[in-house]
Amino acid sequence: MNLTRREMLGALAARRPEGTRAARKPNFVFILIDDMGWTDLGCFGSTFYESPNVDALARSGVRFTNGYAACPVCSPSRAAVMTGKYPARLNLTDWIPGRKQWPAAKLLTPQFNQQLPLEEVTIAETLKGAGYATASIGKWHLGGEGFDPTRQGFDLNVGGTLRGSPASYFGPFDLPGLKGGTSEDYLTDRLADEALKFIDANRDRPFFLYLPNFAVHIPLQAKKEMIARFEAKVKPGAGHNNAIYAAMIKSMDEGVGRVVRKLDELKLTGNTMIVFTSDNGGLRYEGRSQKPVTSNAPLRAGKGHAYEGGIRVPLIVSGYGVARPGTVCDVPVSGIDYFPTITAMAGGAKNVDCVDIAPLLKGGKVRREALYWHYPHYSNQGGVPAGAVRQGDFKLIEFYEDGRVELFNLRDDPGEKANLARKLPKKAAELHALLKRWRGQVTARMPEPNPAHNPAEADQGLAGVEPKTEPV
Repeated sequence: MNLTRREMLGALAARRPEGTRAARKPNFVFILIDDMGWTDLGCFGSTFYESPNVDALARSGVRFTNGYAACPVCSPSRAAVMTGKYPARLNLTDWIPGRKQWPAAKLLTPQFNQQLPLEEVTIAETLKGAGYATASIGKWHLGGEGFDPTRQGFDLNVGGTLRGSPASYFGPFDLPGLKGGTSEDYLTDRLADEALKFIDANRDRPFFLYLPNFAVHIPLQAKKEMIARFEAKVKPGAGHNNAIYAAMIKSMDEGVGRVVRKLDELKLTGNTMIVFTSDNGGLRYEGRSQKPVTSNAPLRAGKGHAYEGGIRVPLIVSGYGVARPGTVCDVPVSGIDYFPTITAMAGGAKNVDCVDIAPLLKGGKVRREALYWHYPHYSNQGGVPAGAVRQGDFKLIEFYEDGRVELFNLRDDPGEKANLARKLPKKAAELHALLKRWRGQVTARMPEPNPAHNPAEADQGLAGVEPKTEPV
């Protein structure tokens, strides 16, 4: 039976507990980092960046080595987290407002929703209907006036606007619930301050804290003393050697530590699930800059690309629901899966695309046919319109400009260096058929040929283009 948004919220409200202390339902803290790459943490392999607090979460929880964002750019990934639906089903497939159409490009990319539609039911609305206090503290980027977090189930919105990056990480600030300050105030620290206030104020009732940091998105800005700390560690030629970016990670990690300590102080740790992840892969290059921001090696490419560097992200789940702390899970999971995992613990229902991954926190299994991606746009980082599917160890990418496909065995080749499409034509055809069938099921909008396409000028509109792999 398909319920309307009004019917679903009404049913949830009817189950709302009498009184805030009637049932000690679990709390949820969802920490979403912006543009953090798969290897940008100590617990995921970095020896340059410092993340002791997040590393401690990994030791106390489950670290997922095949965690994925639902899109290689931010707004669609965030919409997927909120709703448990693929971005293609939501027709929200690019960052808002999106990249301006390059006149000479080979394809005309489709129009998409410029906000998360209000008729979509979010995690916050589901939990609010079950008696939770809800807050979004940080980046929203899913719509402006009339589509802000308070219209999507959040009691409190601090910092959330239609914008995808801050004007500056230093004050004074001009963000909702975060006005003023001085040039000494650092945005990442201020968001942590607000998170602590919310936890303190709601210690006696179940709460959902959505903490989407602006960090580590550009502009690259950090505290001077922190930058100096990492400048002393730089080794030329290393993949991770950007001192400013490292300092931003350090401040982010300190904020995570403060949140965890507050939960400990209030004796809420055992009853609180903490999810830590990123909205897409790490940013390698922006525009035509030749200086890398970070490296996703051994993964290929980065933000804006359908290769692993653009969609595989760090993922840690700690606290409530974790039966075997300190474990590693290699089962592929996606940003769409947080909705059913969290809402099921509060009596909610899952949506059409996602899988409740709670069994994985206990060493169990889940069943899923495949994971899918649809990005019919040109990205600021040189990515081209493409779709992808992962089933088991195999991943296929279809590039929409020319219809070519690339097939990889991610177990043997996580860097996607060897295209197996010619060597394994049956497997390629099987996955390609799955991808095309899925696009039909979610009514994915495809790009159209551009009648004004000019090959001589087309590449001038792209940056950081990844070289094509050769079939082997």
